[in-house]
Amino acid sequence: MKTLMVFDFDDTVVDDNSDTWVIRCLPSNTLPDSVKNSYRKGHWTEFMGSVMNYIGGQKVSPEKIRSVMETIPFTAGMTDLLTFISDHKSTIDCIVISDSNTLFIDWILQASGLQAAVDRVFTNPARFNELGYMEVRCHHSHDCERCPVNLCKRKVLQRYLSEQSAGGVEYQRVLYAGDGGNDLCPASCLGGRDVVMPRKGFALEKLLVKLEDGAPLSARVVTWSSGADILEELKVAARISACLTPISQ
Repeated sequence: MKTLMVFDFDDTVVDDNSDTWVIRCLPSNTLPDSVKNSYRKGHWTEFMGSVMNYIGGQKVSPEKIRSVMETIPFTAGMTDLLTFISDHKSTIDCIVISDSNTLFIDWILQASGLQAAVDRVFTNPARFNELGYMEVRCHHSHDCERCPVNLCKRKVLQRYLSEQSAGGVEYQRVLYAGDGGNDLCPASCLGGRDVVMPRKGFALEKLLVKLEDGAPLSARVVTWSSGADILEELKVAARISACLTPISQ
């Protein structure tokens, strides 16, 4: 049986927020108040549509946007972790579930040469329209009251696991690494063999601490500060999964 490694992207795989990093492509490196004040809680993807529309209106080319996005730094130890996953695809599957968008994530992974580590990316679809403006749409619609309107990561993870199971792929263990409040919902669906890995000092860790006084998670909680911490846990999980893989007769 295989191990599944699940990543958030912003402030997890990369050491910043890709949606705010893109502002660096503007000459002023800032947005006008009219755009900033358009944000409504729970409607971040809609807000990013306004941001990218403004950037397009400033005549910033798609090539300029891509070049800026390719400079976002990876979190310490993350390139080694993704390289390890690339080298062990027979025993480790890897997916990204993110509130960023397809273009940003694809550009960043391709520029690093690490895209082979990731089997699937679940995020908000993005494209450039006929004017050269980038458009971002919601990943899906859902009825989860805990998550933003465009993405429930728990729904995505559960659907992926169900589809994999239907195709004959079962996971001995799932590791989920993230940092934000929207990573709590998928963490809640993990089982007793699984591991949720909140980034130390970030929102997810604080939310999990609060849960300890109420209904704790089934999964084991292991905090991380760098990709090396996740890699150590992944190596243990991969060894266990390899030992439990049935031998063909």
